[in-house]
Formats: sequence, C-alpha cells, structure tokens
Amino acid sequence: MSIRRLPEHLVNRIAAGEVVERPASALKELVENAIDAGATRVSVSLSEGGLSSIDVADDGCGMMPEEIALALERHATSKLPDDAIEAVTTLGFRGEALPSIGSVADLTIESRVRGADGWYRRIDHGQLAGEGPAALPPGTRIRVSNLFAKVPARRKFLRSARAEYAACVDVIKRLAMARPDIGFTLEHEGRRAILTAPGEARVDRVAALTDRDLAENSVAVDFAREAVSLTGVAGLPTFNRGVADHQFLFVNGRPVKDRLLIGAVRAAYQDMLARDRHPVVALFVDLPGDLVDVNVHPAKTEVRFRDPGLVRGMIVGGLRAALDAAGHRSVQRPSAGALGNWQAGGGSPSPSSIPNGFAFPAMAAANGQGSVWDRVADYVPQPMARAEPAYAAPPEHKAFPMGVARGQVAATYIVAEAEDGLVIVDQHAAHERLVLERMRKAMAEGGVSRQALLLPEVVELDDVGCDRLEARIGELEEMGLELERFGPKAMLVRATPALLGQGDVRGLVVDLADELGAYDQALSLKEKLDHVAATMACHGSVRAGRTLSVAEMNALLREMEVTPHSGQCNHGRPTWIKLGHGDIEKLFGRK
Repeated sequence: MSIRRLPEHLVNRIAAGEVVERPASALKELVENAIDAGATRVSVSLSEGGLSSIDVADDGCGMMPEEIALALERHATSKLPDDAIEAVTTLGFRGEALPSIGSVADLTIESRVRGADGWYRRIDHGQLAGEGPAALPPGTRIRVSNLFAKVPARRKFLRSARAEYAACVDVIKRLAMARPDIGFTLEHEGRRAILTAPGEARVDRVAALTDRDLAENSVAVDFAREAVSLTGVAGLPTFNRGVADHQFLFVNGRPVKDRLLIGAVRAAYQDMLARDRHPVVALFVDLPGDLVDVNVHPAKTEVRFRDPGLVRGMIVGGLRAALDAAGHRSVQRPSAGALGNWQAGGGSPSPSSIPNGFAFPAMAAANGQGSVWDRVADYVPQPMARAEPAYAAPPEHKAFPMGVARGQVAATYIVAEAEDGLVIVDQHAAHERLVLERMRKAMAEGGVSRQALLLPEVVELDDVGCDRLEARIGELEEMGLELERFGPKAMLVRATPALLGQGDVRGLVVDLADELGAYDQALSLKEKLDHVAATMACHGSVRAGRTLSVAEMNALLREMEVTPHSGQCNHGRPTWIKLGHGDIEKLFGRK
C-alpha cells in the first residue's frame, strides 16, 4: 500500500479522537481556555449531560476577529510565547482543542475584547458555517452542540446522559478546586448544580465541592522539601468514603489522575483505614517546570516526575505530619440513623448489677517505654458510676478534651463526660492504637524491649508460612518478637514484645504469617513493618469484655489525648464518638 497524505478534515478528526473522547473532555478544554484567558468568573450550561449542548462563558481577555480565525487552526496557540515547551505555565498549549472540537460538532465562538466590538465564527463539523458581529460583554462564549452527530461510530459509544453529566461535574469540581480565586457556575437543564464565589479560602472551596462537613473534619497540609511544596486539605481517617472518587490531586495547578500520587496517598493512610475505605483529600504539588513533564498525555491528566521517589516520599511524609498534628481527633458527627435508634422510655428502668472493677497487670515500662497507661497505680480512685471508695473529689471534666470517666457499658465502652457532651470510647480499639504508636516510637528509638517466655512456645504452620517468617526474623526481632525455625512446619517463639504483655502467642504468629503473605510483594519494607506492628498491637490491646477500674479508664483517656492518630484504630474505625449536648437535648425533645 502506498503512503499518502491524509486530508485536513480527517487529520482533525484523528486529533479529536485524542483530545475529545466525550462531552467532559470538550468541557475540560473549553474551561481551561477560559482560565488561561484570565477569567474571574466562568459559567457553564449543559443540556443532556453535554450530549446536546455545552455552553461556556467567561469574562477573560477575549479575542479579536482575526484571532478567532487563528484559534480554529491546528497547532495555533497563545500559550507558548517562545519555544520553551517545558516552561509552560498555562493549563493547555497544544492548540488542538478548538479545531478538534469543531471537526466533530457544531461550534460557535463569540468573543469581545474590552474597548472593541464583538465577533462570532461558527464551524459545523469542520466547515465554516458563518461569521459576523456579535453582541456580548467583554470575554468569550463558546457553544458546542450535536457532538459526534456526524460520527456515529463515536456517538454510539457514549454513555447515558446521566453518566456523561457526572463526568462533566467531576471536571468542573477539579478545576474549581485548583483555582479558588475564580468563581464557577454549572447549570444542567436550567438547574444550578455548582456555584462558587471568587476568592474563597481553599479549604472552604474544597468542602463546598465535596462535603460541607469536611472543613470541620480535616487537617491542613503544608509541607516543603527542596524545591517541591505540598499544600491542601486532608480528611481525618475516620472521615472516609467507600470509593476513591473523593481524592483530588493537582500538579502546578493542573488536575491530574496519577498512579504515583494515588499510591502515595494510600501509603500515608495505610494503617489508619480499613482496606475497603478511602480518604477524602485535595492535595496540591508545586515544583519547578523542569522537574515535571506535563505533556505525556494528550489530555494532560498524567504527569511524569524527574524524581518520583522525592515526590512520593514528600506526600507520604507531609500527610503523616499533618495527621500526626491532628492528635486524638476523630469524626464526631452522630448519624441520623444512629440518633434514630435511641428510643424514648416511659417506664422505670430496672436495676442491674454492675461488677466491681479490678486492676489488671500494668504493661512493662522497661527502657522508658512506659506510658500513662502503665502508671495506673499513680491514680487515686474517684467516685463514679461504679461504687468505689471516695478518696478524693472527681476531677473537673473541663480540664480534659476527652472528659473524665463516669462508667463502663457492657464491659466494652467507656463513658466519659466532657465540657461539650458525652464521650463514648471503644476500649479495645483505642488501646490497640495506643499500643501501635508506642511500638513505633520504641522502634524509632532503637528497638522494642522483649519479654522472654519461661517456656518457649512451638507454633505449627505450613512450610510457606514458616518460610515467610524465617525471611523476616531479623526485622521481627527489632520489634521484640524472637523466633527461630523449628523443623519444616513450625516456629519456636522465645520472646514477645514487652508492650504486649501475656497474650495469644500462637494467634499472633499465625496472623503475622498471613500478613506477610498478603503484603510481602506489594509494599515497601517500612509499610510491611507497619502492618506487622499493627497486627502485634491488635493482639496486645485490652479486649472488649474486660472490666476496667475508673483509674484505668481515666489513664486510657489521658493517653489518647496526647497520642497521634488515637481517633481511629489500626483498621480505620473510630475509637471514640461524642454525643453533643445539642444532640442529647434533641433526644429528649428539648430542641
């Protein structure tokens, strides 16, 4: 077959296939052009999810008639003043969007420069259909209709109007987050879906476009390393979603969906979320243009970093630092369903017997690794819900963020009174997190102290599980677990971490073998050790069903207040919830 030049209309359609995949793709290109034109307000109107029409109006710099004609030619752009393509600072620069859209749709451009008359030009599937004067305020308005009407092979692969509309909403949300200085409006079939004011604070803009409660359940991220900076908003681990569609990532103000960045976010939250839950984040990475290539994808949704390890490590470290600063915070928003489960009572409650509390052996405090929890003996018993000798007056709940213990429910939940409401703590989940953070601190300071078993315990496993543990004997020893191979299908346990006390040694070893099997190939060494530490902490924590003394309950509350991430357990569930005074009043019909 001989080589031939393709006709111009076919070249444009091929380019359109790269740039315009669906209505959302065309919308993205048009709104990015409006942003690059210096607009302070951008208004979008859609019909049938963009399948029938897309209308984008802005108050940017506008274009003269000859510039409109030039903008509809391939590879013509105002966004590259010279040949330094790597130094581009605009959202787009290829100069293919408008001619590509015009080759597969009915495209009308109206534009006016301040101090001049307006002009319009219409292109119908690649053919000039008209031009002339236009009346409009300064700026540009572009209308796209009948997308792919003359390309039935592409039209039939588009999804439903509802699905295409959802994709358009996602595009506007991401661009609006990237530019809180610009006001955005999105209307669909005459109904307003998005309205933002120019000049909003970034956290308010992100919350307005995702979840209004995010502002109160998030931390600010502000981290820098070398020439790279990371800013944004990160939701608390307990403020999560079942799907990952609430993760918004930006590089130099450009919305991207990059696997490296998504993996870094997952790594930062990896021991604070359940495996089927995802955080809510909006992160902005800014770095010099020569350290990132933004032109590796026609739609510029992917980027390539010169030093991906630096960027990934900075995201993990920056998120960790921000979440560490959150301390014991957790989402404290009782759901309507939970409140609805409370029932109003009309009769007198029947008395129930409450078992007396008893102290349990304190965790070892060797090598300075003890905690408030270990010094239970220093607390003087206080009169609370459970009958105990009144040696001193109970402390004021106003002095502590998580209040003071008033009792224990079902030998599982600690009930405390705080200044602004009632705090309920899951004792197992809370102590599980505290043990994990102690182990991390001990590892960072040179290793976890171990407690030798009086009689070494033999744990039988399959040979694959034994191989996994044997390959990690040195790392496990640093964490206080001393193992050695004992035949082809058994491991000998000589010592366990002192922080864990006396527990289920066999269950611990079996779970560790399973964890290493599940994550050994996919995670870095640091992430593997975090999973191992989390498994150990789960086995060493106070179990549900254990009756605690008031002193022990208060010790747990005090340590939670000073421990990072204590608002969620190692599996991502909240360790405590608060029922505010207002919620309690609603239950009794006072509000």
